[in-house]
Amino acid sequence: MTVLDHRHLAAPVPGWRPDATGPRTDPAPLLPDESPYRVLGTPAAEKADPELLAELYRRLVVGRRYNQQATTLTKQGRLAVYPASTGQEACQVAAALALRQDDWLFPSYRDTLAVVSRGVDPLEALTLLRGNAHTGYDPKATRTAPLCTPLATQAPHAVGLAYAAQLRGEDTVALALLGDGGTSEGDFHEALNFAAVLNAPVVFLVQNNGYAISVPLTRQSAAPTLAHKAVGYGMPGRLVDGNDAVAVHAVLTEAVERARSGGGPTLVEALTYRIEAHTNADDATRYRQDEEIAAWREHDPILLMERHLRAAGQLDDRLAASATEEAEALAARMRAEFHTDPALDPMSLFAHVYAEPTQQLIEQAAQLTAELDAEEQAR
Repeated sequence: MTVLDHRHLAAPVPGWRPDATGPRTDPAPLLPDESPYRVLGTPAAEKADPELLAELYRRLVVGRRYNQQATTLTKQGRLAVYPASTGQEACQVAAALALRQDDWLFPSYRDTLAVVSRGVDPLEALTLLRGNAHTGYDPKATRTAPLCTPLATQAPHAVGLAYAAQLRGEDTVALALLGDGGTSEGDFHEALNFAAVLNAPVVFLVQNNGYAISVPLTRQSAAPTLAHKAVGYGMPGRLVDGNDAVAVHAVLTEAVERARSGGGPTLVEALTYRIEAHTNADDATRYRQDEEIAAWREHDPILLMERHLRAAGQLDDRLAASATEEAEALAARMRAEFHTDPALDPMSLFAHVYAEPTQQLIEQAAQLTAELDAEEQAR
């Protein structure tokens, strides 16, 4: 008989009671569903708001073209690197649409489309990946944190902002976007623990695309799902089909409103797939097969939406043409503006790093100034 088998035979400790070591949470309401939540292809789709469906479709089409054009610009050397979210567009557009204007979005490096869908100028959203500045947009004005290249470090920031807003009596909600690889970082676990203990109004969306660069999920976690990790921290875990834009929007909207009403944080795992390589520097053929990609193309978020809209008689030539026209106009603008090199000030590297520059920054700035002066004198 194992230790686990002996547990029910153990005699109770005198004076011990279930709440003696602190609060306990009933795990049953926190557990995710056994299968991912879906709307498209189910009876629930018949009740979906036609205007919401049309808006999601438009954003998906524009988002796919945005990804394609940014990938092309990278191949042309106009972008230093681009982590495409092709195939994950449903998560990106639904995340942006689930937030109010005064809420906050905390993106990872693959979430430029979510940033653009939030209303940030597409060219400004790509400034970091172009290598021109720390970030190309004003986080405070856009209520969007800078794109985060280190894995999961934006998660504790989201908790901190959400908790601060709560202390001020505001009803602001923070939404942190992560990948499955981010859940293997300590920052992720610390953020979930703080969020649950503080009952902070924050939502975590994990876009599980199957790989942390080349490492499959099975080599990262032995949990039934990543959504199950929520239970250990005392918050609900939700599992959703990440390519079903309507389902992702519904789950995130519910989680955001729960956080706003004082219900605390939620961890959402969206099952999706990265069609493109990790970045332009990655050779995805070394760790996955063409058959795997082909199977996921049949579950493409745009394809799923188009099938439903056509079957429901809600996708006509006008809507399709309008979305395509908007997408092509965006791509044309990106091509035109990226062929012009911006005027950059190297000294801006030292601005907005700290409220008061550290001695190290002061010394580095002086060194760069001397080098620039020497270059100018040598001309």
